[in-house]
Amino acid sequence: MPESVLITGGAGFIGSALARRLATEGHRVTVLDSLVRQVHGEDPTTTSPLLRSLDGYAQVNVGSVTSSTDLSNALADTSVIVHLAAETGTGQSMYEIDRYVQTNVGGTAKLLDLLVNAPHSVRRIIVASSRSVYGEGAYRTSDGKTVFPPYRDAADVAAGDFDVHMPGETALELIPTPETAPLQPSSIYGITKQAQESLIMTTAASIGVEAVSLRFQNVFGPGQSLKNPYTGILAIFSTLIRQGKPIDIFEDGHESRDFVFIDDAVEATARACTMPGVGGSVMNIGSGVSTSVLDVVDALFQAFGTTVPVVVSGRFRTGDIRHNLADTTRARELLGFEARTPFVDGIRRFVEWVQTEPTELDDYDRSLAEMSARNLLK
Repeated sequence: MPESVLITGGAGFIGSALARRLATEGHRVTVLDSLVRQVHGEDPTTTSPLLRSLDGYAQVNVGSVTSSTDLSNALADTSVIVHLAAETGTGQSMYEIDRYVQTNVGGTAKLLDLLVNAPHSVRRIIVASSRSVYGEGAYRTSDGKTVFPPYRDAADVAAGDFDVHMPGETALELIPTPETAPLQPSSIYGITKQAQESLIMTTAASIGVEAVSLRFQNVFGPGQSLKNPYTGILAIFSTLIRQGKPIDIFEDGHESRDFVFIDDAVEATARACTMPGVGGSVMNIGSGVSTSVLDVVDALFQAFGTTVPVVVSGRFRTGDIRHNLADTTRARELLGFEARTPFVDGIRRFVEWVQTEPTELDDYDRSLAEMSARNLLK
């Protein structure tokens, strides 16, 4: 049955791909997006391929989730909301705290306030949560216990001890983090994503709206922002490779992430929009595979067919975690979802797309300087 879907942040990386997918399946799609310069450029109508990709697929409302008027206008006749709108970037969140909280938490509160206090036709809301809500995630001790370590001590990391430790335990082994893990975010961004999720799951249940939380891991692929220096090492490293500049790898390069290709992330989200019986669920959306930063660089070099100098600097950012690896059992059981795109295939497709795009002005050094000036990059 066709739905009327509102995607907040729908001109972004995941949102625009989801909008095209849902429209192709016969759903009516409305997008609400503020078209921030950091992602879409100075003049989005000419500088944002993501915005142009929505032509013929979605009605685009330019506006902010921090405006009740903009939200109300976009909500007309909506049956399903996919709430993607958020400021993203762990490092930047640590010094633009007010902006992140106002958009991510305040915008979510305004959306829910409308659903509670005004007539609407919404039956389900999907919120884009994040791997960042877990902090360091799950590990196994030498005697087989599952533990959830606290955030790494800054003094240890500064001394070159990048591993995760648990008081009273020796060596820890990384294991997939399940949705039942305690939530202990280590960045302002992670805190705001936890707040978004909690606000929506609690409020929706009280007003008879089904809610689904998708805790996305590191989503990548064609279409991700090459302008935003605060998110996505793939985009950052690709720009450096194209410019022939050296890559500075933080920590020791063995830190790792669970990368999930954009087509797989969209598949999971589309299923969450329409699959019966998933209301009230929280699910990890990832590949279930952990890939180190050094392996990321090697994969990019292979895909580009060239190399640049690599420096493993030992520097680190406040708020960064060591590893993340998702337990994807619940998404498989509830959505029938399993990531289909191996990392190396996704990288190849990503690089093929990158090479068709203009090389963006490099704001990466400026972003590092901003963090260094606030003692957040050490």
